Amino acid sequence: MTRFSLKSLGIAAAFLIAGGDVQASGSNGGLLPYTDEEVIAAGRTLYAQNCASCHGADLRGAPDWRTPDADGFLPAPPHDQTGHTWHHPDAQLIDITTRGTAAIVGNGYQSRMIGFADILTQEEIIATLAYIKSTWPQRVIEAHNTINASGN
Repeated sequence: MTRFSLKSLGIAAAFLIAGGDVQASGSNGGLLPYTDEEVIAAGRTLYAQNCASCHGADLRGAPDWRTPDADGFLPAPPHDQTGHTWHHPDAQLIDITTRGTAAIVGNGYQSRMIGFADILTQEEIIATLAYIKSTWPQRVIEAHNTINASGN
């Protein structure tokens, strides 16, 4: 696995990893270094190793991802611009990836999306999410940056 220094992921990520209360910051309005080519390359590899089996190598998600399967679970959504990933601020995406969807939603909600806290470091989670964001069209990146800047 690729390891990153906190310096390569930025000060905001260092505060987040340390458990700090991080508001959206930086010139891109968020915590993900989606323009850092080194981080993106590592994130691409991490995505292929840990996410593509459910969310698709092309980030398009599972077919019919909005309809529960036979067991009542929603299939993995896309992470491209057609999904809802970009509707969530960076801190929430990091939290979902770290703890899993059920832990975030609560109230007995069940999901196949596990938390990766015991599998990936926070640096690797951030790199994976940075890769995902780097694939979005500019208009979606700008909308996501606005979400980050507003704190919603």
